[in-house]
Amino acid sequence: MIRFLNLHKSFGRHEVLTGIDAEVEKGQVVCLIGASGSGKSTMLRCVNGLEDYQKGDILVDGERVDAHAPSIHRIRTRVAMVFQRFNLFPHMTALENVMEGPVQVLREPREEVRARAEEHLRRVGLSDKRDFYPSALSGGQQQRVAIARALAMRPEAILLDEPTSALDPEMVGEVLSVLRDLAQEHMTMLIVTHEIQFAREVASNVFFLDKGRIAEQGLAEQVLVHPQNPRTQDFLRRVRHVM
Repeated sequence: MIRFLNLHKSFGRHEVLTGIDAEVEKGQVVCLIGASGSGKSTMLRCVNGLEDYQKGDILVDGERVDAHAPSIHRIRTRVAMVFQRFNLFPHMTALENVMEGPVQVLREPREEVRARAEEHLRRVGLSDKRDFYPSALSGGQQQRVAIARALAMRPEAILLDEPTSALDPEMVGEVLSVLRDLAQEHMTMLIVTHEIQFAREVASNVFFLDKGRIAEQGLAEQVLVHPQNPRTQDFLRRVRHVM
């Protein structure tokens, strides 16, 4: 569903991505792991045009991602994004946040959207918080609203940029539980994460990034349990030592 073909991305003279080649198939959950600064979030943000790239291609179902083309709006409705810091509208309730995209972007009838938004809040365990504003919600609850908001757009894939990094440890589990449920429903997801155990549980494939390249990729069990690349081995050793 998503293809990266010799992708290069630079910020000024600093090359962040250097020749990324990879594929994400429909229904796959792919986790991007690697040290900070390895290019994981940049790779994710290039998929829906939040970052432009200088060379190569990204294709979503065969359609080229071009941040400056009118087609980017269509791609963004098909590939939803969930950010580290939630990005909820503070002046809207949880329900209104979930409804906003389908009503304003997709121009769908408000009452039809309301019913779907309520269902998605139920799916993430927040039916009782529908009328709460973000300031009255915990970090974990806000992130679950953000996931419900993404689902309300009926995307074909969801991009998640370190969805638990801004959360207190006790709130991480409630967000990961929602993502596990989505994985079981075969939602296509590309997830930047430092939660190695979570990646092992839900990912079909794992990409290990190192200095802007995919140093190793393959089945989650292969990459996370039996890594072949010395850099992958060293990274996982360090992460597990910290944990």
